[in-house]
Amino acid sequence: MDTGYKILIADDDMHIAELVALYMEKEGYETIEAHTGREAVEMFKKFDPDVVLLDIMMPDGDGYQVCREIRQISKKPIIMMSAKGEVFDKVLGLEMGADDYIVKPFDSRELVARTKSVLRRSVQKQEDDAKKIILHDLVINQSTYTVTYKNQEIVFPPKEFEVLSFLAKYPNQVFKREELLDKIWGYEFIGDTRTVDVHIKRIRAKLPKNDYWSLKTVWGVGYKFEVREQ
Repeated sequence: MDTGYKILIADDDMHIAELVALYMEKEGYETIEAHTGREAVEMFKKFDPDVVLLDIMMPDGDGYQVCREIRQISKKPIIMMSAKGEVFDKVLGLEMGADDYIVKPFDSRELVARTKSVLRRSVQKQEDDAKKIILHDLVINQSTYTVTYKNQEIVFPPKEFEVLSFLAKYPNQVFKREELLDKIWGYEFIGDTRTVDVHIKRIRAKLPKNDYWSLKTVWGVGYKFEVREQ
């Protein structure tokens, strides 16, 4: 069973690293090992793993330093593994950007369960982020049907939201009114196209003026969501 996920195991104890690799490979994960802090960072960049299992006490850059360096370039989940079970150590690891913390010695089933858990959360977050259109301070979340500008929500009814998100998804592309009717309402609208104009007018009244984007009318053609270079 191949899950398609890759795991980087960073631990200076080769025996533990090999044992963890066996657990993970049994679950269908591809693994690679690193035994120093520097090697862990290098292997992360080359291997592009989906999860990092990271020991704290390693030579040539401890787990905290490795976690900081990875967080500068990636949001991939990190589980810290350590014999240090004090609250301070756990809090420090989480503050450095780790997603979870497990104390050695640990049960293999617990480590596998935690790995699956952070993977699920990571995949869900990626899916949610993919449904967001972010244009400077404007965030259009297609999953929750919400729009925020500078962290303040702007309320749009469903059809207004769909018109706005559709145009914003294709910045600077002009759409005819008939195309918008077909794309948003899902059928060829019989009659005039004033319903599009009404929705555009309402959307435009709610959007704040700014220097980065605007809802533009292309006379004689239709509308576009214009995004200017920043």
